[in-house]
Amino acid sequence: MSAPRFVTAPAGPEHASGLRDLFKAASSPCFCRFWHFDGTNNEWLDRCANAPEENASAFFGALAVGGDEAKGIVAIHEDDAGKQTLVGWLKVTPAVAMRKAYERRFYKQLPAFQGDRQGVFLIGCTLVHPSFRKQGVAKALVAGAVAYAKETFGARVLEALPRRPKEPVNDEELWTGPMGAFEVNGFEEVGGLEPYPVLRRVL
Repeated sequence: MSAPRFVTAPAGPEHASGLRDLFKAASSPCFCRFWHFDGTNNEWLDRCANAPEENASAFFGALAVGGDEAKGIVAIHEDDAGKQTLVGWLKVTPAVAMRKAYERRFYKQLPAFQGDRQGVFLIGCTLVHPSFRKQGVAKALVAGAVAYAKETFGARVLEALPRRPKEPVNDEELWTGPMGAFEVNGFEEVGGLEPYPVLRRVL
């Protein structure tokens, strides 16, 4: 059996169907909207449970027009027969569009986020199809994000806010990406408190 083959590409309207299938397969009703939701955590949980179509509508609306809220990278798997399946998504967008992430109590007012923030991009979340986890998809997505942020937008810094649990956790709990995917792609720890380090790569 040949090794899995993955290619990455900037997410665009042409990937809408594959992304919809991915979120469904992963039982993920958030559609990568948490960072852009202004309500309370309880209101967010209620929306995901009872009105996930609102998240989907907002996400795919932004994807259709190239909005910052849906900028990211997709991973596509091609099997030996040539069939292509979208198996991964990674959000990567200007830090200014992700203020909610930096305002969380784990990161608020950290020294690592002081100074010039122009040209800083953030990896907001990562989703891999359940059938393709632990096969290198996340690593490929992060590598794609590095190239995407630098070559498409001229970003000078790429940041990530993964969780580093002391005990084994479910894959779904690593929704900001696994530490290993960033480490192999040249990210360095620049601050934060356990279990929420701040990682950064200068581009």
